[in-house]
Amino acid sequence: MNDLHWVELIIFTALFLGVTVMGFLAARWKSGATMDHLDEWGLGGRKFGSWITWFLIGGDLYTAYTFVAVPALLFSAGALGFYALPYTIIAFPLALLPLVRMWSVSRVRGYVTPADFVRGRYDSPLLALLIALTGLLATMPYIALQLVGLEAVLRTMGLNGGGFLGHLPLLIAFVILAVYTYQSGLRAPALIAFVKDSLIYIVVIIAVIYLPIQLGGWGSIFESAGAALAEPGPTGDARGSLLLGPNNQLQYATLALGSALALFLYPHALTGVLAAKSGKVVRRNMVALPAYSLMLGLLLLLGYAAVATGAQPEMNAATGRPDANTVIPVLFSEQFPSWFTGLAFAAIGIGALVPAAIMSIAAANLWTRNVYKEYLRRDATPAQETRQAKLASLVVKFGALGFIVFVDPQFSIDLQLIGGVIILQTLPAVAIALYTRWFHRWALIAGWATGMIWGFLMLYSIPNPVSGREHFGGSALQLGELSVFGWYPFAGSEVQIFVGFVALAANLLVATLVTLVCNRFKVPVGSDHTEPADYLAEEAKGATGSTASQRLPASE
Repeated sequence: MNDLHWVELIIFTALFLGVTVMGFLAARWKSGATMDHLDEWGLGGRKFGSWITWFLIGGDLYTAYTFVAVPALLFSAGALGFYALPYTIIAFPLALLPLVRMWSVSRVRGYVTPADFVRGRYDSPLLALLIALTGLLATMPYIALQLVGLEAVLRTMGLNGGGFLGHLPLLIAFVILAVYTYQSGLRAPALIAFVKDSLIYIVVIIAVIYLPIQLGGWGSIFESAGAALAEPGPTGDARGSLLLGPNNQLQYATLALGSALALFLYPHALTGVLAAKSGKVVRRNMVALPAYSLMLGLLLLLGYAAVATGAQPEMNAATGRPDANTVIPVLFSEQFPSWFTGLAFAAIGIGALVPAAIMSIAAANLWTRNVYKEYLRRDATPAQETRQAKLASLVVKFGALGFIVFVDPQFSIDLQLIGGVIILQTLPAVAIALYTRWFHRWALIAGWATGMIWGFLMLYSIPNPVSGREHFGGSALQLGELSVFGWYPFAGSEVQIFVGFVALAANLLVATLVTLVCNRFKVPVGSDHTEPADYLAEEAKGATGSTASQRLPASE
C-alpha cells in the first residue's frame, strides 16, 4: 500500500457510509404494501414524480463515465473527448417521443423491460430473449466502468496494492452494491441520487472557478495543454490536439451520434423512465435533463487543466502501468485542500455507486422476466420473481468484474463504448418498433446476429498499444482495416470510425433485405399484442404494472 491520505480517506469514508445507510433506509421510502413484487423492487412502484425522476435518470446517466472516464480521455487524446458533449445534447431530443411511447405502452401492458415490449410487439419469444441477453451483456461493461471509477479514487488515496490487493476496491464496491441493492431495489439509488448530484454540482462549480484562478486563466490552460498534447506519447506520436485531426473527425461524428442513439436503449436508462408516474413526467425530464450537459462541459475542461498542471496518473501496482483513470483524482489531490479533495472523491465514489445499482437492477429485471419466467418457471409468483431478481442483481456484478480483469482496456471509457456497440444492435427491434412493425421478426433476428457478430469481430481486431493487448483495445477502427468478406473497400485509409455505427448499418441493411424476402414468401409475421391506443396513454388509469405477468402473451 502507498502512504494513505488520511484526511481525504476519512471524509470519503464518512460520506460513503452515510449514503450506504440511506440505501438501506430507502426500502421504506415511498414503499407500497410489499417489496415482493418487481414493480416495487425493480421500478420503485412506478410512481416517481418529476423531481425524483430527474435526479434518478441524471444519476443514472451521468456516471463515473462522466467524472472519470471522459476527462481522462481528454487528458490523453485531446479534442476527441469532447464527443460526449454533442452526444448528450442531441440524445434527449432524439429520445423524447420514443420514450414517451415506451412509457405509455409499458404502463398499459405492464411491461417491465424492453424485451417485454419486443415479446408483445412481435409475438417472438426468441427475439425477446436475444434482446434481453444483449441488454445483460451491454450492461456488464457499463457496471465495470463504475467500479473502475471507484477504484481510481481509492487508488489515489493510497489504497493501491499489487496482486489480490490491486482489485480489493472492486470487491469492496461489489459488497456494498450487492447488499443495499438486494435490500431496497430501485428506491436506494433514487434516494442517494439527491446527495450524489448535489455533491457533483458543488465540486464542479468550485473547481472550474478555482483552477483558472490558480493557473492563470483558461487561456493559459489551453496554451499549456496544447503544447503538452503535441509532445510524443507512448507510441511515439503526438498524444493528441486541441483540435480534431483529419483522421478522427469521422470517428468523432459517428461516436457522438451512435452514443446518442444507444443511450436510452440501455436497460438501466429505460428503468428510470418506466419508474415515472406519468408521460408528463417523462416529457418534463427530457426537456430538463440537458441541464446536466452544462455540468458535463465544465467537467470536460478539467481534463485540459490536468494536462496544463502536468498531473501524472497513479501507477497501478497490480499491473505496473500508469492508470489513466486516476488523472482527475490526482488533479484534485494536487490542487485542492485535503478536505475538499475528500469531498470530491466522495462525489465520484457515490457517482459510481448510484448508476451501478440501477444497472444491476435493470439487468436483474431482464433475467427474471425474459429468461427465468419465460423459460424456467412460467408459473412464478410475483414474490418468486422478486427473489430471483435480487439474486440476479448479485450475479451480474461478477460479470462486470470479469470485464475489468480480462478486457483491461486502455481507458475506462472503452468499457462504455464496447457496451454501446452491443446495445446499438437492439435499436431496430426496440426503438423503431415503437413506430412501425414493418421489419419482419425473423429479419430483426438476422440483422441483430449480423450486427453482433461483425461488431465483435471488429472490436476483437482493435489492439491496445499501451497495455500491449492485441484485442478489444477500444472502439475506433481505421477504415483501411474494414473488411467485407475479405474485401477492403477503404484500403490504406487511416480515417477512423466508431465500430458500433458500422455494425448498426449492417444490422439495418440485413434486416431490410430479409424483411423483403420474408414478405415475398409470406412468412408469418406473428400477432401484435399491443394496440395503437397503448402508445398514447397519459396516466394509464386502470392498468398497473402488477398485471404484467397476465398481459404478456404466452409462447406459441
